[in-house]
Amino acid sequence: MSDQAEHRHLRPRGGYRQLHSFQVTTVIYDATVSFCERFVDSRSRTRDQMVQAARSGRQNIAEGSRASATSSQTELRLVNVARASLDELLLDFEDYLRQNGHTQWAKDSPEAMSVRLVGKDQSDQTDRSDPTDPYRPWLAQDNPAVVANAVICLIHQANYLLDRQIQALERQFVQQGGYSEQLAVARLREREQRTRSDRTDRADPSDQTSAPACPTCGGIMAVRTTRKGPRAGAQFWGCAKYPACKGTKPL
Repeated sequence: MSDQAEHRHLRPRGGYRQLHSFQVTTVIYDATVSFCERFVDSRSRTRDQMVQAARSGRQNIAEGSRASATSSQTELRLVNVARASLDELLLDFEDYLRQNGHTQWAKDSPEAMSVRLVGKDQSDQTDRSDPTDPYRPWLAQDNPAVVANAVICLIHQANYLLDRQIQALERQFVQQGGYSEQLAVARLREREQRTRSDRTDRADPSDQTSAPACPTCGGIMAVRTTRKGPRAGAQFWGCAKYPACKGTKPL
């Protein structure tokens, strides 16, 4: 593989499927769709809103990751949209519990802790084909209160992960700049390297393929620089045998 193929993109992009935040929001999306089909009236507008909020939380993480190669600001904006969508979904599940007379689990209750513990165990497993499997003991129950509370725990986990992701993106933007800034730096660096390379090639007296022959002795010529006089600093071809031969030619 050529260097150009290996470095096709100035910045990495994609890889969202390995993000723990994406995996958790995938579970949330699937669980929300199932919950709404089982427990929310199909004629209710809330049903569509909950599904769309869950989908937005997941999809915007993926879109932000794909956009990261060309726009730090777009990536950051989309991840923030994902975070806001999950907040909206959180309120919907809390409303469901309250309006239907169910109790919401306390943050440190045994039920909530058991769900949170599963999340910690899964945080370093990025190759799971179905991330919902570990949560089925709660999500597959017929009791809507258990399912809703479990999803609420998952939303809190996802929000925590997204908050950390947003902080990291903001820190990266401040330290490294956006894509346009990095592109300009890369362009300047490439230009400087080419300039140095050109100067080295022109100043190399051993490069017999580009150096002309001395008009006086026929020997190899090298690039010289005038040190004194009105043309100080100007470059010219001078015989490599100088001072034995003082032949010169203009560059």
